[in-house]
Amino acid sequence: METTQKEVLASADAVEIDMPCAADTLLRKLWGQWKTHVIYVLGEQQACRFGILRRRVAGISPKVLTTRLRELECDGLVWREQENTIPPKVTYGLTETGFAVHAVLKGIEKIKV
Repeated sequence: METTQKEVLASADAVEIDMPCAADTLLRKLWGQWKTHVIYVLGEQQACRFGILRRRVAGISPKVLTTRLRELECDGLVWREQENTIPPKVTYGLTETGFAVHAVLKGIEKIKV
């Protein structure tokens, strides 16, 4: 018995993929305005304090920057170090994974669209 193309396509649609695509997982972590910009700036600046980062990411509000940094920290792309002084000194930088993402962003920069 010969299988038709329609039957092959129908059976392929029925297959569920249990393993997530690595690129899909990464893109979900980077989804959101300013995230890639923050990673790019931190990768170029190494570690820096909040105020410096805010000036380097022109146009971002302090509230949005704080939110994006917290999201990136939860996703393991950014680390945060706080010194308990008055006022508190908070420094941000990229984790090893964050630097890998920064390298990808640098590679994308070379693509001419």
